[in-house]
Amino acid sequence: MWIVAIGWMYVVTLMAATEPTVVGGIMTFFGYGVLPFSIVFYLAGSRRRRARAAQAASRTADGTPVVPVAGHLAGADGGAAGDARDGGR
Repeated sequence: MWIVAIGWMYVVTLMAATEPTVVGGIMTFFGYGVLPFSIVFYLAGSRRRRARAAQAASRTADGTPVVPVAGHLAGADGGAAGDARDGGR
């Protein structure tokens, strides 16, 4: 993907350099180069950002990873009030 981005930016730079005015060149460079690639790279990086957010959420405040205990559910210890097994006593 990087080779495509470099090639396209080369073409856009040459297009901008051939514009008759400086303002036209700047608008061409941003309109055909910077704006479309910023959108493409933002969309392409969404999976990476989601993975980083999930990894950060799985860590505690001091940076140690949270290790789930297999088979343990919150409130599954049987001592909760209103448990169906003991008739709600």
